[in-house]
Amino acid sequence: MGRSFIPEENSAYYPRRARWYSPLFYLGNTLRRRLALDRLTLPHEMKTAELVAGFFVPGLAVWLRGPKLWGNAALVSCAALSLVFIIGLGYSMANLAFGLLISIHATGFVYYCNPLMASEPFRNRLAFTFLTLMAIGLLLYMPVRNFIQGHWLTPLRQNGHVIVVQRVFQAHNIHRGDWVAYSLQEDEQGEAHHGGAVWIRSGMGLGPVLAIAGDQIQFGTNGYSINGVLSTNLAHMPDAGTVIVPEKHWFIWPNLDISGHGNVGEGNVSSAMLSLASVNQSQFFGKPLQRWFWRKQMLP
Repeated sequence: MGRSFIPEENSAYYPRRARWYSPLFYLGNTLRRRLALDRLTLPHEMKTAELVAGFFVPGLAVWLRGPKLWGNAALVSCAALSLVFIIGLGYSMANLAFGLLISIHATGFVYYCNPLMASEPFRNRLAFTFLTLMAIGLLLYMPVRNFIQGHWLTPLRQNGHVIVVQRVFQAHNIHRGDWVAYSLQEDEQGEAHHGGAVWIRSGMGLGPVLAIAGDQIQFGTNGYSINGVLSTNLAHMPDAGTVIVPEKHWFIWPNLDISGHGNVGEGNVSSAMLSLASVNQSQFFGKPLQRWFWRKQMLP
């Protein structure tokens, strides 16, 4: 007579089905054999998990090796240096804190690996210290710093002040009156005048958006007007003419340092500045923050 219910039981004969992540373990074991890492053994004072954590977390290696007093001091020092680097972004004190942070991190990792290198000659220990410093600096800190400054926050120096620019900001959210940082076009040449010329060096521009797409700008001797609203002329603005801001453009009057060489007329300078004032949204770099922590940003 058949049974109505037969419970399933794991058979000792058939192996368990491989999981989706099993190929990762197979690949890791293959690399260990090919690189002969399976022949390397760590001293009993060291653990693989602690070794990896000490490499990635600054100051943790000293805390793991002990004594705890020095470990706590290393962790607090690394946290304080990280904060100084973030607050002083772009200033020399931030660069100093960044270098000290790398030094403490690398020194702590070498200190944790002391049981592994204790029996090695001085030359090998010195080479290991140098390689550790290079690995932590080039493989860990430099990529992180470049990613932060390339995608999130970038310090720009203008008129002796550092201005932190927020990169995670969309160009279509910019309105009239907002300050923006934008890239200047490279090597633009103005009209020649009695053997002289106007050259604009490549770099970054920073200024407020005076007008947006569709706005009409009229220039005169008594000032310039945007959609009929009169304002005082800015440096090197033309004294006549009308401009309509094209689509996906902003009107930002350049704030540049000008050095004179040769006989260059004011008309040439105004014409070059006017060509730069029409900024395509593709040139958008970021939006400067009004404050960076408690420090008010000194916008020009």
